[in-house]
Amino acid sequence: MKRPAGEQQAGPVTKHSVEQRRITYRGREYHFVSYDGLPANEKRAQAATAPAWFLMGAGTRWEVLPFRPGQAPQELDRLFTEWIEAHVFGTTTLGA
Repeated sequence: MKRPAGEQQAGPVTKHSVEQRRITYRGREYHFVSYDGLPANEKRAQAATAPAWFLMGAGTRWEVLPFRPGQAPQELDRLFTEWIEAHVFGTTTLGA
């Protein structure tokens, strides 16, 4: 199909399939969602970001770890639990 004059062809588009995991730890449910990375925005002085898992809560999200397609659910649960232990129950606090 021919493009109209002046119309630019878009660059390659990657299809990020959003994944979600819910785990219960120490009696509380935690909701994790994967997000695609974003390209750099020079106008706003923002660097590019890589795909990552985020903990969702109270209208806020916290970056947890890089998103790697195909990771086993058991491995993700272990990594999320370690993160919760360190950042929620350990010496590090969320958002710090």
